[in-house]
Amino acid sequence: MAKVYEALKDLVLSGAIHPGVRVSEAELSERLHVSRTPVREALARLEGDGLVHARGRGVRVASLDVAALVLVLEAREALESWAVGRAAERVAAGLVPPARLARLRTLAAEADERTRAGELASAVSANREFHLAATALCENALVQRTLEGYWNLIAIATRAGLDEARRADSVDREHRGMLDALTGGDAAAAARLAADHVRRTREVLSKEDS
Repeated sequence: MAKVYEALKDLVLSGAIHPGVRVSEAELSERLHVSRTPVREALARLEGDGLVHARGRGVRVASLDVAALVLVLEAREALESWAVGRAAERVAAGLVPPARLARLRTLAAEADERTRAGELASAVSANREFHLAATALCENALVQRTLEGYWNLIAIATRAGLDEARRADSVDREHRGMLDALTGGDAAAAARLAADHVRRTREVLSKEDS
């Protein structure tokens, strides 16, 4: 069932199943070449994750409006700020391999390149990967699982049209500022910049919804 769950989650997060569109268990079973039982169990788990809503013998992918997304971003702001600050503390203590820090810079560059190229799906994925790689350095599995859940919801909402492409310059600058503080082991600055980055996104969305 785990493989079916991951396969269905990939379809949802990649945008292969569009938000708001109802998909039946039969369609998904045929698509994945499995019986309906593991599909039904996987869908129940995805509903628990908040990624789909049950509709008869099928589901529709969750579609967050701006107000709901802002709530997710508020929670992400607090938790990601702590995680990035903790990661910087671990850097200062010499507990983070240089290769992991180098990878963060690569991911930040990829996110910026894809955003500027207008490749929304891959830009969302690269941005998610950058942030999750940064917070993973805090080495707290519970925090990381929670943040992954937030990012899954954000990815769906972003593919529905709430993207950051229109502020690409400032997003890249914020990423690199946070990264400089993290890799420099400055926990206070890293935490503050991480919170500021999420807050600016939230503020932009809130203004558009007013």
